[in-house]
Amino acid sequence: MKIAVTGSSGLIGTALVRSLRSDGHQVVRVVRRPVRDGEDAVRWDPGAGTIDAAGLDGLDGVVNLAGAGIGDKRWTEEYKRVVLESRTRSTDLLCRTLVATERPPRVLVSGSAIGIYGDTGDTEVTEGGPHGDDFLATVVEAWEAAAAPAVDAGIRVPFVRTGVVLSPDGGALAKLLPLFKLGLGGRLGSGRQFWSWISLADEVRVIRWLLEQEVSGPVNATAPAPVTNGELTGVLGDVLHRPTLLPVPSFGPKLLLGSELADALLFTSQRVLPGVLTERGFTFSHPTLEDALRALLDRPVAA
Repeated sequence: MKIAVTGSSGLIGTALVRSLRSDGHQVVRVVRRPVRDGEDAVRWDPGAGTIDAAGLDGLDGVVNLAGAGIGDKRWTEEYKRVVLESRTRSTDLLCRTLVATERPPRVLVSGSAIGIYGDTGDTEVTEGGPHGDDFLATVVEAWEAAAAPAVDAGIRVPFVRTGVVLSPDGGALAKLLPLFKLGLGGRLGSGRQFWSWISLADEVRVIRWLLEQEVSGPVNATAPAPVTNGELTGVLGDVLHRPTLLPVPSFGPKLLLGSELADALLFTSQRVLPGVLTERGFTFSHPTLEDALRALLDRPVAA
């Protein structure tokens, strides 16, 4: 297949491009920098509304992962605008361009997030669950709505609502590992908030599955066993053979990150289940947190 990927330099995009190319697929990276001679890439500038449309003609599929990092900076009003518009403008530009090509793709796997559900507390939610009313929920709703031109044109559009992606190379786990390896890890706040996670390997497998399966609409990319932060703390400590006796009071991260961002990233409880994936028979490589952490950290169970 010939697949274009936006956000190809991010944690998920990098792993996805590597996986597709290793299996012989042609990957066209959609990038902001100048394209080098002979490079399989297309240049765009979502802020300016420009894109090399000719390079997107005749694709089999597109994966749209573009967007500013949610936790990269403190949430000033300006950066919140960047978080929103980096998703909506890029998605709108991409979709309008794809439908205008002579040979549009049959599928667009569009980035999304479980933040759309808001704080669910202890309640389990699947794709039909109600939406939240906080900033991230608003962002994700607008992000998905921006794909309307592709949906209306008949392109199959699954929205991959991603949870906390676990990888030692980036994201939440990479930030936690140094402290836990030193024996300084502990639960965050009460530790009762649910974290709905997925391993990076399974995230890539979900995206590739969605490129091929006749599935449209929202799809929760989360493992079938969400855990509380306290449970994650305990499992990570066990896998690393380190104590986890030092709880982190909520005021610490809130002072460091700002209250709104800290709540969204660390203290909001989201107990999200992969309803569509389960119903369609998707098999997770890492269905439990211990499976994932041992594989990611190369620490098999002792004989």
